[in-house]
Amino acid sequence: MLNKDELLRRTNNGLNVFKHYIPVQWRTGRNFLNPLYDDRKASCNVYLDRRSQIYRLKDFGNDEYSGDCFFYVGKLKGLDCNNGVDFVEILKTINREMNLGLEDERIEHITKPSPIPDTTIQEPLISKPFNIIQQKFSKTELDFWGQSGISLDILNTYRVISLREFRSENKDGKPFSCTSTPIEPIFGYMGKRYVKIYRPNSKIRFLYGGDIGENYCFGLEQLPSKGDILFITGGEKDVMTLAAHGFNAICFNSETSRVSSEIIYKLTFRFKHIVLLYDCDKTGIESSVRHEKALSEYGVKRLILPLSGEKNDKDITDFFIQGKRPEDLRKLFLEFLDNLYNETLTMLKSFEIDFNNPPEKAEEIIFTGDVPLGTQGNILCITGGEGTGKSNYVAALVAGSIIKKSTPIDTLGMNVKSNSQNNAVLLYDTEQSEVQLFKNVTNLLKRAKLKDKPVEFRAFSLTGMSRKERLQAIVQSMDKYHYEYEGIHLVVIDGIADLVLSANDEAESIRIVDELYRLAGIYRTCIVCVLHYVPNGLKLRGHLGSELQRKAAAILSIELDKEPVSVVKALKVRDGSPLDVPLMQFSWDKEIGMHVYIGEKPREEKERRKEYELTSVAREIFKIKKHFTYMELCERIQEIMDVKERTAKSYISFMREKEIIIKDSLNQNYYLIGHNL
Repeated sequence: MLNKDELLRRTNNGLNVFKHYIPVQWRTGRNFLNPLYDDRKASCNVYLDRRSQIYRLKDFGNDEYSGDCFFYVGKLKGLDCNNGVDFVEILKTINREMNLGLEDERIEHITKPSPIPDTTIQEPLISKPFNIIQQKFSKTELDFWGQSGISLDILNTYRVISLREFRSENKDGKPFSCTSTPIEPIFGYMGKRYVKIYRPNSKIRFLYGGDIGENYCFGLEQLPSKGDILFITGGEKDVMTLAAHGFNAICFNSETSRVSSEIIYKLTFRFKHIVLLYDCDKTGIESSVRHEKALSEYGVKRLILPLSGEKNDKDITDFFIQGKRPEDLRKLFLEFLDNLYNETLTMLKSFEIDFNNPPEKAEEIIFTGDVPLGTQGNILCITGGEGTGKSNYVAALVAGSIIKKSTPIDTLGMNVKSNSQNNAVLLYDTEQSEVQLFKNVTNLLKRAKLKDKPVEFRAFSLTGMSRKERLQAIVQSMDKYHYEYEGIHLVVIDGIADLVLSANDEAESIRIVDELYRLAGIYRTCIVCVLHYVPNGLKLRGHLGSELQRKAAAILSIELDKEPVSVVKALKVRDGSPLDVPLMQFSWDKEIGMHVYIGEKPREEKERRKEYELTSVAREIFKIKKHFTYMELCERIQEIMDVKERTAKSYISFMREKEIIIKDSLNQNYYLIGHNL
């Protein structure tokens, strides 16, 4: 019978009701933020009232929100606990949403006269003994999963099995068993110490065996190390449906159960977006609103599917069964981003170069252009002093990224992969005016032999924004264009120092470079950062330079050799030796009005540079002490030059050959700096 006393008995005097409906992390007797209102100070807790022997919620900050579990659920559902009709509805709601089975004590038999449990609490506190008999998936069962796009491989990946029989105990300790039939199949979601039973066609769909724990999270182990979107769904089937269609997803025990903030916090470092994708019925919408509020500090958002909320038209599985494609879900997500970033993108629009309404013509000045270079998921740094030609060098790289496949152009000695997928190419300039950037991009298109600007190429002059706004505009627009153009081919930030208040601010420098490195990994693109500083030998200056030195996959320095010839030198390459990279040269050609590639410097020049740089490194190393073992010397070279062990060993061989270092005549295990140094 459904009544207050029986419901309290089935829920551990109301404690399990609080555990089921309170979405935030909490423990009995410990203060937490009250989820019933915008609570800003943790002064609310759940305790056992010794007089009545039931659990109650006490809010010391606002006593109007104190009461028992019925009062709490009533507040959540907009019902008055003191009204008789509403109180009955509260009882029915708890019974229904926690699957307590109190309305009808006559339990339906499955295939044999064994009692079925009348309780399926979302997060059982007591481990239940269980036995299962596994069987192969039948064709009918595989067809059931297949209509959602879920293959046998997906089922195996997520450890889903077909069961012939399941045996366990109910809340009262009475044994029961369920047997599979073609009409009422039984599936098991297997964990290390538990099984969660799914009976899609039965009256009681979910049962448990073993110890499922308080932080049940289905799909967590199958997630990649990094990704862009992570959906939180209402159930395990929805998780696998999304996986079958190429999306990352997890679910907790149900839409109404507690979402672990500890798990969400850890996932924020791995995914750009964490999005609630619950059912479109009343329960799903209410739960997603509550969880979005509780997890707002982690940036968790919610996406509502365009479904009616009726049966067979309420969740992501229904969405795909109706013939929708992954592209349709991505389109919904792009619309979600448009709404989320509306204010920023509206503001950014005024800074976008409008080629239909060019700015007034101004006197000719030096152009600065930036282009990404390197490998996917990494940062490339280009540095050099004023007047070295790095603006034209970077413009040549950008031109190479937007040309058509068969068009040969001069990219100043570099090979640039063509943008065959027409992904976004983004150029952010923090130094030049709108007029200057327009002229620079016009010249870039001339080098690329294009009459019109490709739609996937976007150029922005950010000089009118504050430094804080610039980074926000870059981060959010990258996210938007990543989905709009199905990827980002290149990102160029010309003037990275203008994103920080000071290039010598260590904390700010680390934050900026870490964020850019993270974005490069998430979007699988290369971000080119132009630093307008003259390097000190093989090292970049300032804390910003040090962070770029540490995180960048490669660093190129452009120096003026003999006017008008500029030389491109490698200061760092992730694989190999920067001192063995050819010295490339380019020069201004008056006839065609742009820089052109004039070949590599002679090998002798490269060898002289290598000897000069390693001599400087040796002097720095032997300032500390006079003697070094081979391994100590190798470690110091790796540390100073940021190279791998094999490269450091090759440098030691070269230094010995040139007598930059010599062996100690008294102890052959040690090295000294050369006599001529």
